Amino acid sequence: MSKLDDFRAERQRMNEKIMNLDHLGVKRFFNLDTNTYRDGALDGKTKELLGLVASAVLRCNDCIDYHLEQCAKEGFTHAQIIDALNVALIVGGSIVIPHFRHAVATLEQLQQEGSLAG
Repeated sequence: MSKLDDFRAERQRMNEKIMNLDHLGVKRFFNLDTNTYRDGALDGKTKELLGLVASAVLRCNDCIDYHLEQCAKEGFTHAQIIDALNVALIVGGSIVIPHFRHAVATLEQLQQEGSLAG
């Protein structure tokens, strides 16, 4: 299993545990998160790219992996994703570089799986 496969399995396992806590506030937050990425004034595809940039600036590698997968599913190309990550680098500064490295490693795994266009 790859690091990305490990991430997917652990995310699913822990999300199930969190949902099984049966806490209304937690469920509402997860619902809000899900609904935020649906089409609205901005389409869901654009929102995923925004989520990726925000995740890189906030330096959350799990979030980066999640949004990279969603961006790949939405059909963004490698070049488009790198361009978006450049925005994150400019906004966040040099502290984003380690997370940019992480994103590139994840992109390589997505390419190997055939999940990433271009």
